[in-house]
Amino acid sequence: MPTTPSTFPSAVSRRAFLGSVAATAGAAASGLVSETVGAHPAADDAGTGKGPPPTITLSLRINGEKHSLTVESRVTLLDALRDHVGLVGTKKGCDRGQCGACTVLVNDRRINACLTLAVMHEGDDIRTVEGLSNDASLSPLQQAFIRHDAFQCGFCTPGQLCSATALIGELQRGEPSHVSANVRAAGSIAVNSDEIRERMSGNLCRCGAYPNIVAAIAEVVAKERA
Repeated sequence: MPTTPSTFPSAVSRRAFLGSVAATAGAAASGLVSETVGAHPAADDAGTGKGPPPTITLSLRINGEKHSLTVESRVTLLDALRDHVGLVGTKKGCDRGQCGACTVLVNDRRINACLTLAVMHEGDDIRTVEGLSNDASLSPLQQAFIRHDAFQCGFCTPGQLCSATALIGELQRGEPSHVSANVRAAGSIAVNSDEIRERMSGNLCRCGAYPNIVAAIAEVVAKERA
């Protein structure tokens, strides 16, 4: 049977149709958001929805002194040093373990303080750049950095110094790197610019002071071996 014009709805303009669709979508989205918020009460930062994250009291030995801290269990060693102890020499750069600005020494080993939790280091011997000097006198490495102008803006320098301090300790223990010519040559690893650059590769200097940093470290290593 042929369809008569009365079978179809009255003509609707394109503008009215689009406006109707937009209004319907907005109402649906609003209802969905309201339902979601109502079904899931606001959660705390830990994602539990049961209040603030737990805290823990711990004792950290930093630069030879004991510090008692009460921190959230998720606080990194970097944030504990800067925000709770006030040792701001350790810098927060990328906060992802890629730049090395937050390097500190834990039991004479270098680590990225942004990648480890403070609660993991109770009882450890932690040293920051503030603890490298001896009786208010700069360490030989710090003095060499000044002589060789091994920094420009200085932001990465604390991490560079801590990493270089650990590097010297590694050489003293005869620990090889990926570029060491003879990994069995304990205590007699040849130190050259390639060796130093490899061992310092985890510390970035955005100013590009690498040649001066290498020269400063090489000078101290040479004096250590003399």
